[in-house]
Amino acid sequence: MLSIVSTPIGNLGDITLRAIETLKNVDAVICEDTRVTGKLINQLEIPKKELISMHSYTSEEKLEIVLRRLKKGENMAVVCDAGTPSISDPGFKLISNARERRIPMEVIPGPSAFLAALSLSGLPANRFLYLGFPPLKKGRKKFFESLALQEVTVVIYESVHRIQKTLDELAAVLSEQPDRPISIARELTKIHEEVISTQASELNQVAEEITKKGEFVIVVGV
Repeated sequence: MLSIVSTPIGNLGDITLRAIETLKNVDAVICEDTRVTGKLINQLEIPKKELISMHSYTSEEKLEIVLRRLKKGENMAVVCDAGTPSISDPGFKLISNARERRIPMEVIPGPSAFLAALSLSGLPANRFLYLGFPPLKKGRKKFFESLALQEVTVVIYESVHRIQKTLDELAAVLSEQPDRPISIARELTKIHEEVISTQASELNQVAEEITKKGEFVIVVGV
């Protein structure tokens, strides 16, 4: 059995009882960073577990070993550093391969940064489009141009290193839609949680003044 387990995005209190019970009972935990997951296991006072690192560059051989163990009947959990596995993290590859091999799976839902930001934004959420992180270089211009054409709420992630650049690029593509509402969430569920409600015409100023710390979720309304 492969258990897909969501973990807190900041506040440890957001872990679910079912997630704790699952992590206690599995034979091994597949994770992005063994240090991060090891710390979580320790904080939850769960007995030491075998931790298996899995990244986007993990070899096919290592993936195959994990899949064979699951096929033989071992119970494993897959987690990401924070939030829900397979959303902008390497868990997708493992889950996709497990599905193809008909390995039994279950999901233990929980925190997700983009859903939390969407809820806090106050923007229409009956229909929305989640696009993950913008491309670093190739296709970046096209990415923002297509975002500007969307007629539903759009959610994207951005890192502290590129937040100013991204907000400036958004301002440029939305220059003809100055009243378009935008919400920028930072450090969700943590002590310094911050949500900025603004509009396209103010993005350049926000880009200059925004606190350059933490991870960001940008919600663009219609």
